[in-house]
Amino acid sequence: MNILKTIRDEDVGSPVAAPEKFRERKASRAIVFDQEKKIALLHSTKNSFHKLPGGGVEVGEDLEAALRREVLEEIGGEITNIRELAVIEEYRNKFELHQLSYCFIAYLSGEKGLPHLDEGEIAEGFVTEWLSLDEAVVTLEKETDIQDYQGKFIQVRDLAFLREAKFHQ
Repeated sequence: MNILKTIRDEDVGSPVAAPEKFRERKASRAIVFDQEKKIALLHSTKNSFHKLPGGGVEVGEDLEAALRREVLEEIGGEITNIRELAVIEEYRNKFELHQLSYCFIAYLSGEKGLPHLDEGEIAEGFVTEWLSLDEAVVTLEKETDIQDYQGKFIQVRDLAFLREAKFHQ
């Protein structure tokens, strides 16, 4: 997959200086369409931002296995027809993190189920919302005053993925 964008602290208005060394992390996330052509976004009600479903690739997992696990956990559904979209590279200085986020387009297989959120996701108040792709882009575009450090990166990253998806429908 091609790198669509690189995001650094200065791109999100953060004054945190770069560390001497970054730890490496891979993540897998998706733009998941349901039968009505709406996509899933997770709304962090505590921190006032939205994000695509997905998360870190665990040891021994490949990107697709991680994607399937994360989507099942976060939106409660199986996915099919998975297609590569793009990669975004992030350098989060505050956490000494270099992350490669691999994004896919996928389709919900069957009915929507119930999410199985972890304690951190529950604490952030994650709620699944289903919006058209255009509505999702507008939603993230309006989130210009995010205070949460990670939320700032997520907004820039996921907005870039959503805009790119408009060319791959």
